[in-house]
Amino acid sequence: MRIGIDVGGTNTDAVLLDGERVLAAIKTSTTADVTSGIVAAVDGLQAQHAFDPAGVRAVMIGTTHFINALVEARRLAPTAAIRLSLPAGASLPPMVDWPPRLVDAIAGRGYLCHGGHEFDGRHIAELDESELRKAAAEMGEAGVRSVAITSVFSPVNAEFEARAAEIVAAELPGAAISLSHEIGRIGLLERENATIINAALRELAAGIVDGLAASVRGAGITAPLYLSQNDGTLMDVDFARRYPVATFASGPTNSMRGAAVLSGLSTCAVVDVGGTTSDIGVLNQGFPREATTDVSVAGIRTNFRMPDVLSLGIGGGSLVRGDAAAVTVGPDSVGYELTSKALVFGGDTLTATDIAVAAGRAEIGDPGRVAHLDKDLVRAALDRIAADAADAVDRMRTSAEPLPVVAVGGGSVLLPDELAGVGEVHRPEHYAVANAIGAAIAQIGGEVDRVYAIEPGQRNSVIAEAKQEAVDRAVAAGASPSTVDIVDFDEVPIPYLPGNATRIRAKAVGELQLGS
Repeated sequence: MRIGIDVGGTNTDAVLLDGERVLAAIKTSTTADVTSGIVAAVDGLQAQHAFDPAGVRAVMIGTTHFINALVEARRLAPTAAIRLSLPAGASLPPMVDWPPRLVDAIAGRGYLCHGGHEFDGRHIAELDESELRKAAAEMGEAGVRSVAITSVFSPVNAEFEARAAEIVAAELPGAAISLSHEIGRIGLLERENATIINAALRELAAGIVDGLAASVRGAGITAPLYLSQNDGTLMDVDFARRYPVATFASGPTNSMRGAAVLSGLSTCAVVDVGGTTSDIGVLNQGFPREATTDVSVAGIRTNFRMPDVLSLGIGGGSLVRGDAAAVTVGPDSVGYELTSKALVFGGDTLTATDIAVAAGRAEIGDPGRVAHLDKDLVRAALDRIAADAADAVDRMRTSAEPLPVVAVGGGSVLLPDELAGVGEVHRPEHYAVANAIGAAIAQIGGEVDRVYAIEPGQRNSVIAEAKQEAVDRAVAAGASPSTVDIVDFDEVPIPYLPGNATRIRAKAVGELQLGS
């Protein structure tokens, strides 16, 4: 048995699975401290289908803790960024494009030092260790507790980042250190930004992961705990402590993976309507299509692994305003206060959930409290939601070919059975908890994304080397060797660089290897 849990801004969903068979499913309100909501969800599973906690072999959790902390600019550690790039790369300092409030929230400090590589591994300049020690001393005096180290083309050669980490660790014992080649892809500023974000979240990650583990143990479950990553795969708790940034898009990713399992469709568009937002993404071979451009997170450009998701401010808790002639739905929401503020629960705020109940699409709360709503207003609100969803799906398509649409999430009752210009909407069994199911069935992955200088006649051997490294990384992360396959591969020549430079990206995925 496995337990999958997804913590959203409004609801915490949980499922108990035996293989891919759903034994129990529960949807509870997300609590302010989040962890107590997880305990309540596990208790709800136990009440619905009694199980022996010792029989649970793994618990998978998707959480919004870390992205929320960044967006709200709270609980972030004092952070410094070291960029190894001099004498080049000095025109744009670290955090140059950050919103000022986030720079202030992390007490951000930037240092430019000598070092870095060309794309083919040649040195731009030698590492100046005395320069690094001086920077580390200044960080200590300023109270820096987390450090992000970025070197030019470190995904090609990480030797300078590794050595710089050793020096900083010696000068600042106890400081958390994040290295860019372990987090981001090719692209200096975006990779550096992702690394700084990760560094700022390291202290919070330790506390959150310990809290999640304690909530699971409190339910009597001793099975390993895993957290969902942005690409639909899993990481263990130690990995999560080091790389909290890898959880940012786990919510919509879990929903898409769950939609694939529940619907049996491996290639489709998924509309996940939650309590606060609707996330629209596309599945290719059962995995979310990844963003190919820079992704903005809280106003910061990054380039780490993220699904290509379009978010709309429409969900079950969205505020409904206006009249039938000019109705608006969202983007603001009552969030986890839905059960106290919505009309059907005795509140005084008209929400999309009230509209769904008034239209007979949902049986939640007291329908009598929305019987007075104007039928034209109800119809107009539902038409507005359907039109926005259809437009979003159309924008996510990359061809004119028909693309099946799967609706999941508790708020998907707001969608009609057919979207204009798109077609039929599939709403599979257990659609309301697809996100938790996606977490529970997630696999283990490994990825390589690097620029190679390919010598004449060596292309096949270089590709084979890259694929094998991706497989090895998946196995090292906990995948069962016999189940690992390459699920995504890109090969892009870079004509403006010498030496037959080619960017190769390979992604391998396999089933989680669990103890007996």
